Amino acid sequence: MATEDHRPQQQTPSPSPPPRPPRNLRRIGIAAAAAAIIIALFGILQRRGHESEVTQWTQSQAIPTVAVITPRQGAAAERLVLPGTVQAWYEAPIYARVNGYLKDWYFDYGAHVKKGDLLAEIDAPDLDAQLAAAEAKLNSALAEVKVREAEKQFAETTYERWRDSPKGVVSVQEQEGKQADYNSAVARVNAATAEVAADQGEVDRLKALEEFKRITAPFDGIVTARETDIGALINAGSGRNGPELFRVADIHKMRIYVQVPQQLSAGIGQGLVAELHLPQYPNKTFKATVATTSNAINVSARTLLVELHADNPDGLLQPGAYAGVDFELPSTPDVVRIPTSALIFREHGMEVATIGPDDKIELKPITLGRNLGTEVEVIKGLTIADRVVNSPPDSLAAGDEVHIAGQPPAGNANAAPTGNMSNEDIAAREAKPH
Repeated sequence: MATEDHRPQQQTPSPSPPPRPPRNLRRIGIAAAAAAIIIALFGILQRRGHESEVTQWTQSQAIPTVAVITPRQGAAAERLVLPGTVQAWYEAPIYARVNGYLKDWYFDYGAHVKKGDLLAEIDAPDLDAQLAAAEAKLNSALAEVKVREAEKQFAETTYERWRDSPKGVVSVQEQEGKQADYNSAVARVNAATAEVAADQGEVDRLKALEEFKRITAPFDGIVTARETDIGALINAGSGRNGPELFRVADIHKMRIYVQVPQQLSAGIGQGLVAELHLPQYPNKTFKATVATTSNAINVSARTLLVELHADNPDGLLQPGAYAGVDFELPSTPDVVRIPTSALIFREHGMEVATIGPDDKIELKPITLGRNLGTEVEVIKGLTIADRVVNSPPDSLAAGDEVHIAGQPPAGNANAAPTGNMSNEDIAAREAKPH
């Protein structure tokens, strides 16, 4: 049996409570927590501000920047240069009217001739033979008429004697026979006379053709072509039937013909003065005046034929020459000019993009006038006060907001956001020229 231990038990002492922290340390902790909260709130607010700035910068970069031009007024007088053809006042190709051989020619090309001057002679033996035969036939017919006239006279005398004989001396039958002989003689005379008239007409016709053996100048002028020579075979007619022998031109005054495009023809009228420029006379100009127009548009070319007249006292203007015809047209006050690069052609026709007072795009339909190469005339739809977008992008539409090149946008919206950028980056960007 176990024995109980009667020794007194020792009691363990209880731990002492920890010392209370100082009151100042608690305040420091509260302040540190508050500062952390404030810093966190500031960071959140700053990040939101940077996000808003990035959004605004992105939106501003999406707005296109465009170049703007101002339409300019057309010149007080517009110049229009078109190709023209110089022609003689009168010009005539000369052909033969009789067959034969060229006997001789007396004027070469470049010679000045007067009306009626003999240019050449044709030897026409066939024609001469026909004339001789016709004259012989005419002489024979004239002799026949004389014979028939004698027969008529004898028949008439006989008939009158038998008609006036006393009654009962000759029979009625014999009188009627003499009358028939007289009527027959009259008919033979009339037939012979008609034959003489026909033969005389043939002789006259051949004599007229004989005159065409002499080729003469139809008017005063210059021989511009000689297409034959002595001994050449001559065929009567023109074109395929016979070659052109000579060409004579009257160049004391010249005609200039110009084909004016329909779009530019409204300013061309009678009395309008133009200048002629010829390649062979680079330092000389000639004056010409619009005399008339065809008053009709050529269906194939859509042009108006214009005729101008120019004096040619020195003979410098030559038939067939090319000339640049420089018209001076009065301008229309409402017409303005813009570069061709500003034009927009879409489903609604020809348009231009203009900038309204709120820097938003307005598309205006226009009506074009003349095409001047790098510029075009606008006769309707624009004024010189409009701000026109030059070289507009294809995506530009009415109502789009744009920035104008060379002008800073309001609030410097194009400035890049500075959030998340170092001080060096910010300083470098601010130093970069805008």
